[in-house]
Amino acid sequence: MSDRPPPSAPPLDKDELQRRLAHSAFINFLNLTVVSADPEKGEVVMRAAMRPEFERGRGTGQWHGGPIAAIIDTVGDYALVMQLGRPLPTVNFRVDYLRPAVATALRVTATVRRAGRLVGVVDIDVTDDEGRLVAVGRATYATAK
Repeated sequence: MSDRPPPSAPPLDKDELQRRLAHSAFINFLNLTVVSADPEKGEVVMRAAMRPEFERGRGTGQWHGGPIAAIIDTVGDYALVMQLGRPLPTVNFRVDYLRPAVATALRVTATVRRAGRLVGVVDIDVTDDEGRLVAVGRATYATAK
């Protein structure tokens, strides 16, 4: 008996993931750009540009933790969406902030660790423009139909 869910659709490519990001007003507001999508590796990479609404303090250029957390949750979810072809609700996620992200875009890499019948687990790394790790996340999503 396999723990893998039956494939509900072929894996989604980079362009389809980008189109689906626009289906939610909130996710669209995050203004994420899909850099790459690799269903075989279970990896999605997205870029998030800084915008004034994401600043911790007006004019500081420092990212607030809230948008970083929302981006981690979203990119993690889309790593599983890429493989399963449908939206998935978040069961739980955590974030560890490692250093401030200031005057930088974020590169967010989500790697599927498990895509089971009931839940999927994804690890997410967030780096700045210089490749320094600024935050890490782990998220669990409901995969049952």
